Amino acid sequence: MRFTLDSEQRLFAETVRGLLSGADACGAARAWGRGDRAPGRALWRALADAGVFALAVPEEHGGAGVRPVELVAALIEVGRHGVPGPVVETLAAARVLGDPEALAGIADGSLSATLALPPVVPYALDADAADLVLAVHGGALHRAGPDGGPRRSLDPARRLFSWSPAGEVPCAAASPAAAAAEFGALACAAQALGAGRRLLDATAEHVRTREQFGRPIGAFQAVQHRLADTLIELEFAGSLVYGAAVAHGGPDAARDASAAKAAASEAAYRAARTALQLHGAIGYTDEFDLSLWIRKARALHTAWGSPAHHRGRVMAALTGE
Repeated sequence: MRFTLDSEQRLFAETVRGLLSGADACGAARAWGRGDRAPGRALWRALADAGVFALAVPEEHGGAGVRPVELVAALIEVGRHGVPGPVVETLAAARVLGDPEALAGIADGSLSATLALPPVVPYALDADAADLVLAVHGGALHRAGPDGGPRRSLDPARRLFSWSPAGEVPCAAASPAAAAAEFGALACAAQALGAGRRLLDATAEHVRTREQFGRPIGAFQAVQHRLADTLIELEFAGSLVYGAAVAHGGPDAARDASAAKAAASEAAYRAARTALQLHGAIGYTDEFDLSLWIRKARALHTAWGSPAHHRGRVMAALTGE
């Protein structure tokens, strides 16, 4: 089977890319890490106006209906441009919330949410900035509150909080843990894939201009092989991510989402390692934009479940255990 986006899906992805390319997403990410939410919220509103959040909300609650393929296409661009904030967590929350007012707020961008799902997602991302903090606790969906200050993250734009439950809220899923885990893993995989592609693009551009021994380093076979291996891994992961989007709602959806998350996380991490090796130490300096994606790729490697966790889920599904 050959899978490709149709013309409307490609146009939507290009629209999101153009929207984010014209914004200072790097500046927004740095500001978010300092506690200044204004630039990040402006990006959030722009994504909402483009209809991104509505793609996870049923039509009866003001959304566009759940459209995983279009959502994956948008989230790849979110990852490519390093948009800060609990984007994935808000989308996962939309899949389990049973509160019509909150769902309408997510769809139009007026409400952001974060979601903890222990043990896979033990902390609430950006709980100090989200309008709604949720957690799956005791098999039910709860409103939660931050418990103490933020914990350090590899990605300065990701602020992690412990939380405490504060009462159940309406839930639209029979198993909120399973529904949120599947959708969160798929969304996070798309975000990681976008970050990996950005890292590879930046590195390919760098090796065309950086010279050693009188020639661009991209002319050396060892460098070409490293980039080719990274590209192959990202392309393979992309097929799994879109395949999982197509499979959403089917009997193998959880397995396919796990396969996509494992592959995309590993591919983005390889892209980060390649970028750091070929850029040298400058790639990790705070002043260099590439460092934002290197750190994000490492954080997303384990966000919403590590590759080892998801490979275990795939194996369990295949063996019937």
